[in-house]
Formats: sequence, structure tokens, C-alpha cells
Amino acid sequence: MNQMGKIMNCTDYKEALTADPGFEDESGHADSCASCHAYRTETLAFNEKIVAAMAIDVPELRMPELPLLDTEKVVPLLARRKLPKPAWFALAATVLLAAFVGIRTADMGAVSGTLEEQVIAHLDHEPRALRLSNTRVSDRRLAKTVPGDVANMNHDAGLITYAQSCVINGKTVPHLVIQGEHGPVTILLMPDEEISQTKELNGVGIRGVILQVGRGSIAIIGDREEELDQIKKNVVDSVAWDI
Repeated sequence: MNQMGKIMNCTDYKEALTADPGFEDESGHADSCASCHAYRTETLAFNEKIVAAMAIDVPELRMPELPLLDTEKVVPLLARRKLPKPAWFALAATVLLAAFVGIRTADMGAVSGTLEEQVIAHLDHEPRALRLSNTRVSDRRLAKTVPGDVANMNHDAGLITYAQSCVINGKTVPHLVIQGEHGPVTILLMPDEEISQTKELNGVGIRGVILQVGRGSIAIIGDREEELDQIKKNVVDSVAWDI
């Protein structure tokens, strides 16, 4: 929970951390959320770069020698108000942080590349999801990630050890991970991505497929040695779109 006693979600946590890199969430949200943990690590690393960038040795400003003027013919100007150093530092840091947030926001919502390329790239974005585990996610967590107004899914697909809402092709979709014979297998449920035919996926050490399922599609990606046929059947049989 945060200081107001409210359980934080990913959006609240990231907004709070962006506003204050020193923010500490008493509920330990980032410790249980791979996406927020990665965001916190990246934000703190960037903040350290800002501090290092600001720690520069600025030489003393020396004005050139000016010729003597007839002061009786010169109208005096009001002294300019100098910006205190702490205020200047805060302004510079704010500008850099705003630029960083803007870049991250654009990157998180950007739509680039084919659907296949975005799916494979997303695996690199959340490497912590691909960990070996024998602890399945709770029914509550699964229901939150795969709400009833999107699809009905049960644990018959396999041992589901990860469930998180992510963005693919500009749309928020359920990102699940089940444990296969040769390691974690990523499942992306994309009810709004209708495809005309099955798409094969190939990456470094991984392979997968995007299947047309009703009005949407499902991406399944695992180790190159993983036998996906049974997993595909189990997943397809356990999903029913409700939108």
C-alpha cells in the first residue's frame, strides 16, 4: 500500500516513481511485479546519470575589459534577478527527466514493425517473466489479467506462473507464461488482432506461432526444443473470447 493506504497498481506505481525517483511503496509492489521492478531499476539508473551530468565544474565567468564610459550619460539598468543555483539545478534535472519520461511514454505506446516483430521484441522487454517456477498465479491474479469481458480462461492451459497486462501493437493484452518441458512458454492473448493466416515466429533460441482464434489471435512462443503442438491445443481449448 502507499501512504494513503491504497493498494497500488502498475500505472499508479510508475506515475509515483516518475514524479519522485525516491518514492518508496510500502506494499512492495515492484518486488512482485517484474514490469515495475524493471521500470524502477531503469528510472533510478537514469536519475543517477542526471546527478552525474549535473556534477560539472563550471569555470568562473569572466567579463572582458570594457572601455571607460561617461557615467553621467548612461541610464542605470535595474539589476537582473539571478536564479539561485539549487533552482537552476532543479530546472535542468526537471527538463532532462521530462524528456526521459516523454521518450519512455512514446516508446511504450509506439506502434512499429509487424505484429510478429512486436511480439518477439516484447519478450526482450520483460525478461523476468521467463523464469522457471512451480508456483502458479492465483485465480484472482489471472482473473484480473484476463477479465471476463475479454475472455474466459482456466488453468487447463498449463501451469501459469506469470500474468501481466502489456501493450502489443498499441493495445493492452494479457501476457501469460506457462511452464513447458524445456522452459517457460509465453502466451499473448490478442482478441483484437484478427489475422488472415497462421504466422510463424523465429528468434534467437526461440520459436513460436501466432494462431487465428475466432475474431482474435493468440501468440505462443517457447524454446526451440519445446514441443508446442499440445500446448497450442491446451491454450486454444482453454480460451473463449467474450468481446
